Order: sequence, then structure tokens, then C-alpha cells
Amino acid sequence: MAEEGMWLPMLLGQQVYNDMVKKGLKLSREQLYSINKASLKDAVIIFNGGCTGEIVSGSGLIFTNHHCGYDAVAAASTVEHNYLRDGFYAKSLQEEIPAQGVYADFLLKVDDVTKEVEDSAGRLTGPERAAKVQSAVASIARRYSDASKSQLAVVSPLFKGNQYLVFVYQRYNDIRLVGVPPESIGKFGGDTDNWEWPRHTGDFSVFRVYMTRDGKPSPYSLEDIPYKPRYFLPVSLKGLKEGDFAMIYGYPGSTNRYETSLGVRQKTDIDNPTLVKLRDIRLKAMFAEMKKDPAIRLQLASSYASIANYWKFYDGESKQLLKYDIYGQKKKEEEKFQQWAKGKPAYENLFTDWKKAYDDYRPFSMHRVYIREGILGSPLMAFAASLQQLENALIKQGGGDVAKAMEAASRARQKFLQSENRASDQNMLAPILQMFYVDIDKNQHPQGFFESLRGSFGDLKEASSFQKYTASLFSGTMIFDETRWNAFAVNPDATVLQNDPAYGCASAFLKNWQGKYLSFFQQFNSVNNDLGRIYLKGVMEMDPQKTRYPDATFTMRLSYGSVKSYNPRDAVHYNEFCTMKGVLEKYVPGDYEFDLPSRLLELAAKKDYGQYMDRQRNDLVVTFITTNDITGGNSGSPVINANGELIGLAFDGNYEALSHKIAFDAVYNRTICVDIRYVLWCIDKLGGASRIISELRLVK
Repeated sequence: MAEEGMWLPMLLGQQVYNDMVKKGLKLSREQLYSINKASLKDAVIIFNGGCTGEIVSGSGLIFTNHHCGYDAVAAASTVEHNYLRDGFYAKSLQEEIPAQGVYADFLLKVDDVTKEVEDSAGRLTGPERAAKVQSAVASIARRYSDASKSQLAVVSPLFKGNQYLVFVYQRYNDIRLVGVPPESIGKFGGDTDNWEWPRHTGDFSVFRVYMTRDGKPSPYSLEDIPYKPRYFLPVSLKGLKEGDFAMIYGYPGSTNRYETSLGVRQKTDIDNPTLVKLRDIRLKAMFAEMKKDPAIRLQLASSYASIANYWKFYDGESKQLLKYDIYGQKKKEEEKFQQWAKGKPAYENLFTDWKKAYDDYRPFSMHRVYIREGILGSPLMAFAASLQQLENALIKQGGGDVAKAMEAASRARQKFLQSENRASDQNMLAPILQMFYVDIDKNQHPQGFFESLRGSFGDLKEASSFQKYTASLFSGTMIFDETRWNAFAVNPDATVLQNDPAYGCASAFLKNWQGKYLSFFQQFNSVNNDLGRIYLKGVMEMDPQKTRYPDATFTMRLSYGSVKSYNPRDAVHYNEFCTMKGVLEKYVPGDYEFDLPSRLLELAAKKDYGQYMDRQRNDLVVTFITTNDITGGNSGSPVINANGELIGLAFDGNYEALSHKIAFDAVYNRTICVDIRYVLWCIDKLGGASRIISELRLVK
């Protein structure tokens, strides 16, 4: 449909390629993807396991999104040298900052291993099949990996397990921060503008890959030199107009486009509303503390941004699924399938079995969201829950390896304490516990937990009772008490751990879920996976001529479309570009989301945009939108023109099409991109980092 599809570039069909050429592409298939020759795919990387980045110079320079580099920038920052707030540009290679723990993966090759996986599974179903598949996948990954060369393999199931491909990557661990704009540019608009168009965010950061002098990956070393890539992207300053071809290369994380009406109903009725409600509590508690102190804001910034991003996404997803009746659309597709399936034993009872699986699981599904997003959404509860491993070692027959478990727990505690903000954690846990009490079937409550809370702290209808309980829990746990924890570490004892109030609380909820209700989810998951695979196999049999793309699985994909405006609702038109004029219109001095650096205001007042000026608009283009099909994981992806030149970085989607994980919207779907000319202006004119510009191959 229209420009729908996240296509595997190594398996790009002739029909899809021909359509790309028809819409403007000037490159050959081999220029897009080649194993033997340098091609576009060699410039596109996995950035730190969750985003995409691109190589833009012959010295290993990486462009990616500001929010993709956020953790690394926060880790490098202090209150005195706050790179999040003030920005940073290295004036030389020596000033580039090691980004601890950050890595870049380059794709080396892809092989189809479907037959090997299917042969291992045979005719098995359910948990037995899953175990065989898991074993085969692990074996293949080991065989294709080579730790001595920093090569790792990932086996990805496609079309819900009807195809398996192994992707082999080379990992580089010496990554350094080269430059980042101030947060007032990189996060301009904050949560208010997240998932919205028009948007004026300069969402970029700059890193560099390093290698040994003989060209190999290595951990950080002063002896390392900048990486010499097989290919890097030239950068276009030519500008854009509506209708121009746009291609996005990258690593989209996950979609579920072949989801059923049953899954859509589960999402809109239970999963999404519950998640949104619980994340709302967590965000409010964190934000209240972040406003009080710059140090707390820095401490919680990364976690807050991560939670907020998908809080808004899942809220919007539910609204769009309902607005466009995706349930009804899926239902029609399934009715067509069921007509075709009559008399075919492999398929005719599929939806009867599927509905029963959902009906059996549904009563426990909200409980699962409460455990993941509520109880374990509290950082203290999440850490306390991790001490289950220590408890298991302490009570295990023969003692287990207690010393090893205790050492691991102490290390994890130190890491937890560095990131923990007690006030916000305590203020989120109290309402979450009260909401669990109200929302979850009382028959599913941890036995005796709420009765005990009532007996000691008061009426469960009163918020104050839960506040008193959490205050007691936070003040009474040894997790925050260095003396008590050290004494426990010297002489670990199961009874002491079990009597700790924080561990007791986390353990009560977790063991209740694990012991009584987890099996319902596991059984549902097993049946759902089996039936999903069979359904899609049947769909492909029903219409074998149709060209299909697999769901996103954080594997290399390309999508294509064009620069295009849209009309989100009656009498409203959204242009395809945002400019500096709009940035200045949104500016609010001192505001948490809409403040701007004084230097930007000075340059903008003089229209000092240099070679980055858009002559057609007599302004600086900041962002633009395309019709490309992307999802999370594509953050930082290169937006490429018909000639293979970089024109922008993808960083967001629009609110009107937030159903995109499940259903692509051909009318409203837009990808929001930061214009590469704004990126370069921020680096050059605003940041004074002309040395970075000098590395690029600019196309004018």
C-alpha cells in the first residue's frame, strides 16, 4: 500500500526496486547493498544496541540522534561540566570523550538458515517446539560468531517464525563523543512536542569510531586511531522540495503488522491504558523532584526521557487504533481467511483456538502490566526483586554459591544507589500500590499483604495509609543503610533478607505473580506464537503472488517515500518543512522545554545562516517530513536522497499515525526528520566546530 514497507535490502525484490526507481531513485541495487563491494549498507550501523547511526566521513565520524547519544552525554557530564545543558564540541581528536559502554555494529553478511531451524523443530508445537527452535538458533549464532574477531551473530525470525536469517556483525567498542548541541536544541519542545508535527528539534549528536592501527576493533585505548570505513555518506546542501524522493536506511525495532483483531482488542482494552496510567504516576513523581535541583534533573534525565517517550506513544497508539477502527479492519481480513480455510484441517479451527487462548489469559493480563510497569517500575522494587537470586542461593540445599551471589548483589546495589532518587521513588510507589489494590482482582492479591498494611497503617481507601507504609519501607530497608548492608554482606542470612521491608514487599508481589499467574501468560504466549506462525503461513498460501515485507525485528531495512505535507483534520494543512522562524515563535525564555541558547538568538536575528540557508525560503530549514515507513530503532537513521546523499536524520513519527506498529496509515503516516543543513549550522556557526565540517564530503 502506497509507501508501506520496511524492506530487507539484501532481499529487495525486482518489483520493489522498480517502484523505487519509478519514484526517483538513481542508484543501482548493488549500490544499495553489496557484500563484495562498498555500498550504502556499509555506512549504516547499529548504534549502541537500540538506535541507528551513519558514517559520514573517511575518519569514522558518526551522526545519530541526540536522544540516542543522551545516556553517553549524561554519563560524561557533571554539574560543573554539564554537556547536556551546555553542549560540547571537541576541538581536536585528543578532546573527544570516551563513551563508556557504547558500541557500533557493522553488518558483514546475512544467510538464510530457515531449513536448519525448521528441521530441528519438525512437527512439534508449543513449548517443545519453542525449546527446539531456541536450541537451533543458539547453535547457529555460536557457529557464525567469532569472539577473536569481535564478530557476533544474531538469528532473526521473520514472518512470525516462517523464515530465519542469521545476521553477522562486527562490533567496535572504542566510541568517542565528538559533539552534541545544548539540550535546549537537541530536546527543544521536550515532551510537549514529542510525536507531534510541526516540530523544531535539533535531534542530533556526533560520535566517532576508533580502531587499532592494524584496522581491528578493540576496547578504548590511547593507541587507537579513527576508523577507516568501507563507505561513508556524502552530505547534501542542495535543499529539498515537496515530492522529492527520500529513502531511510536503518534498524527498525519491532512492528506487529500481522497482528489479529484479538490482539488489537487486548491492547486497546487493557495493555495500553494500564501502561499509560502507571507511567503517568512515575513521570509525575520524577518531574516534581527534577524541577527542584539541577543535579537531580541530570541524575533522572535519561530515565525520565525513556519512560516519557513511550508513555505518549502508547496513549496515542490506542487512540489511533480506535479512531481508524483497526479492530474492524483486522476482523474483515480474518473473515476472508476463515472462508478460505474451510475444509483445510491446518487452518479451519485456528481462530476458535485463538479466541479461547485470549479468553483464558485475559483475566490475568492487567496483573502482568502492573508487575512490569508498576511494582517493578519503582527502582527500589526492581533492585529488591533482583535479590531473589541471592535468596535462592541462601536457601538452596548445599548452600549454593552464596559468596558469588552476595558479591553480585553488592555490585548491583552500588549501581542502583548511584541512579536512585529516593523522594521520587517513594512518591511513585505509594500510589502504585493503592492502584494495584483497587484495579487488580482481590483474588489475585498477594496473600495477607494488604490486610497487614491496613492493620499497621490505616484504611486502604486513604492515600495517606500507603504513604505511611512506603515511608516506613524506605526508612527501614537495609538497602539504603551502609552499616546494616555491610554487616549483612559479611554474614548473609536468608531470614534477615526476607524480613527486610523492601525485599518483603517486592518478593510478596513477585512470588505471588510467579507462583500463581505467570504460567497463564507462558501458556498464552506459547499458543499465540504457534497460531501466529500458522496464520501467517496460511495467509501467504491464500495469496502467494502478493509481495510482502516481514515485521521489523531490529535488522537492517530500507523504506522509501517522498517529502510530503498533509492535512491532519478538516481545514488544517501542515507544511512539509519547519524553519527557524517557527523555532523563534516557540521560544519561551527560561522554560524547561522551549528555552534557547543566547548565541542561537543572536545568529537567528542576523539571519547568519551561511551556506546552510534555504534560498527558496530565505530561512534555515530545521526539520522536514516524509512518507517513509519507520518505527523505534530507526532513531538516528540516515534520510537519503535519490543520489545516495544524506539529507537528514530520522527521529520521530507523527501523532496521527501512532498505530504504525500494528497498522500503516497510507494517508497520515509521516516520518519527522532533522534537516542536515540545520545539523551542520548548529555544529559550524553555533558550535564553532568547523573542523567537523571539514571532514565531510559536501555536495552543493
